Amino acid sequence: MGKRFLTLGIETSCDETSAAVLEGPDKLLSNVVASQEKIHARFGGVVPEIAARKHVEAINHIIEAALEEAGAGFGDIDLIAATTGPGLAVSLLVGISAARALSHSLGIPAVGVSHLEGHLLANCVGSAGADFPAVCLLVSGGHTEIIYVAGMGDYEPLGSTVDDAAGEAFDKVARALGLGYPGGPAIQRAAAAGDPKKISFPRPMLRENNFNFSFSGLKTAVINHIRVNGLAAPGEDGASAEDVAAAFQEAVADVLTEKTLRAAEDRGARDVWLGGGVAANKRLRERLKEESLRRGFGFFSPPMTLCTDNAGMIAKAGYEIYSRGGALPGLLANPSMGLKSG
Repeated sequence: MGKRFLTLGIETSCDETSAAVLEGPDKLLSNVVASQEKIHARFGGVVPEIAARKHVEAINHIIEAALEEAGAGFGDIDLIAATTGPGLAVSLLVGISAARALSHSLGIPAVGVSHLEGHLLANCVGSAGADFPAVCLLVSGGHTEIIYVAGMGDYEPLGSTVDDAAGEAFDKVARALGLGYPGGPAIQRAAAAGDPKKISFPRPMLRENNFNFSFSGLKTAVINHIRVNGLAAPGEDGASAEDVAAAFQEAVADVLTEKTLRAAEDRGARDVWLGGGVAANKRLRERLKEESLRRGFGFFSPPMTLCTDNAGMIAKAGYEIYSRGGALPGLLANPSMGLKSG
């Protein structure tokens, strides 16, 4: 039996410090994540300087923990994959510096990876069923995009948000409702106790003949509703914070689902994929899965641990880039990096 090929993934694009070890193309041996969520919650959002400092404090320990969990040592690693963008520049540089140092000291190649490709390929980690061609809804705090996936490394953006990403809208609505940060989990918890039919919020751009999104107007509609009507306390007439959260969540899920399925039908996709931090939203996963299966598509979404920022998906993307051959993308920070094809 030949030596197993191990990829060490490193992810520090925002406020999670993560390292993972991937065996071959899709066997995840470890995926260790240190979250800074509680640290940044008091500020209502991520503070870049604090995030970078915490990455520096954690990175070595997290890499060592990932290797230990995988039953591997530094000498067993064949490839290093690190996120080079998009993300916060000061955070990206911590992971990039660690990858450079390890690549140099171990004498092994390192590859720079797009965070977006990582989220997309999280659907292929440990999954034998995901197939091509597919349409992937990539939805997170900073990105809301529909991607046509013709094959591994062959991607075509079909549409994106023209203003706020869905995750940004979740954060802003949660803040307006006094639910705290991060907004996605807070909205989901509140919505579970609410009635989405109490209020009808707009579905922006739903009928337009394209695959783009807009969530700024929906966010404004929610804020205006709160300003004009207030929030009902339990037992009072009117809509409570839970009702508003449920109605907002339903509007977002409706728009994301309908436009993604329309793109899948337009491009003749076989499967529908879901990726990104907002992919952890249970209502969105339910709606997109139900509608995909109803219209005859296969449906794939990563487990919750691979939806939020993690190094397992970075290791997968790095392995695929390396396997395609050719020049490897360098370890240069690019905070505004998009999804590259090929």
